[in-house]
Amino acid sequence: MALRLLFATLLNLPLLMCEGKTVHGFFSSHTARQSGGQQVAKFVFHGVNALLSCQIGNKTVAAEKDAKLYLFHEQDWLKLQEKTEEVNCLLKFSEAQLTISLDDVESNQTISQFLHPQTWYIVYADKYTCPEDEQQRRSSEGFAAKAIKFKLMLLNPDAANNPLDHFSAEESGLHDFYFLLVLAYFIAACIYAQPIWRSIKKGGPMHAVLKVLSIGLLLQAGAAFTNYMHLSRYSVDGIGAPLLGSLAELCDMVTQIQMLYMLLSLCMGWTLSRMGRTQSRLLQWDSTPTSTAIAVVAVITQGILLLWEQFEGTDHHSYHAHHSMPALLLIVLRVCLALFLASSLYQIITMERSAFKRDFYISFAKGCILWFLCHPVLVAASMVFAEYQREKIIVIAVILCQSISMVILYRLFISRSLYWEVSSLSSVTLPLTVSSGYRSRYSS
Repeated sequence: MALRLLFATLLNLPLLMCEGKTVHGFFSSHTARQSGGQQVAKFVFHGVNALLSCQIGNKTVAAEKDAKLYLFHEQDWLKLQEKTEEVNCLLKFSEAQLTISLDDVESNQTISQFLHPQTWYIVYADKYTCPEDEQQRRSSEGFAAKAIKFKLMLLNPDAANNPLDHFSAEESGLHDFYFLLVLAYFIAACIYAQPIWRSIKKGGPMHAVLKVLSIGLLLQAGAAFTNYMHLSRYSVDGIGAPLLGSLAELCDMVTQIQMLYMLLSLCMGWTLSRMGRTQSRLLQWDSTPTSTAIAVVAVITQGILLLWEQFEGTDHHSYHAHHSMPALLLIVLRVCLALFLASSLYQIITMERSAFKRDFYISFAKGCILWFLCHPVLVAASMVFAEYQREKIIVIAVILCQSISMVILYRLFISRSLYWEVSSLSSVTLPLTVSSGYRSRYSS
């Protein structure tokens, strides 16, 4: 997304869609004619005083072109786009719910109140968009080539009911969520960073696991912070910092890839050790060429799907979306990985005679399954909510579930009652200890 915006700026191209809700660009008669209307933005209005404000740079050209903005409900616009060849061009624009004439330097339109938030498409068209015949189209080529510079602001009412909120209804609340998430990471870092760092420095059988978990947690915290910074600017100007949003997506992608590699390598390493009847160091990360190859193939597959989804997505947070083919394939991949890991761990658990080690593997299975299944399950569960709420619910819930999964894995590998018994490092003092009542189950 950031690269698309950069190319549009450098090449001075008409901007058709923008992630922010303050949109700068050019109204183009040529683009409008080619596409049956220049799609400018999409916004979910809500409340009583929602506002659309449009400023143009050349009032004379706009008046000559009879330039207008047409507002369509999402479902109506998409249906008309699907039937472009069947629906008369002029008839299509007559079905718009609202029409705004751009006959002044600044045009303001208050959006009427409605029961539920609705998604609106804002489309530009002028008298050259629907030429009656080929001769009329050719005769108007010269004047139609003049583009109109514009600035479009889409605003919802804030807490005081003033039209100053740049956030669409589907994005409201995300800024506060990321603030609380960053605050939680900061508090957790103040409490646990030093003990965890001491544990990593001392080494041990699960030294590599602790390093990967810590790097993943740092990347998650970095993604939360950059998203918060992006949305903080977004709340002021409606544009934000798209490069920071892209950086957050990159951090999220790297976290997904390294966590997949770690979880799959551990599980397959233990499974293959069981098959080879190697009883020593079963709970360590002791990868074999086979387990590494399986993990690498899964990582490459997921990486390709993540990159494909990013190129197809138009908004940040699209990693958690489910509207495109790569997103659906990612969901299928995660379900398959969860089933595969559950099957492998089930084989280990049923063969394990030690109650302590069985409990270790069961806890590990819970962390793995939560990591991989939270996204597919939440996508399915979100269907009971209104469409404008789904993306927000998925984003928030996936981040929380994956954070909980990391906490489970941290407690498993670093708590005194489990890590101490597995590694036989009785002299190591570690944080996140489990209660003495929990330990007593294995001392009896």
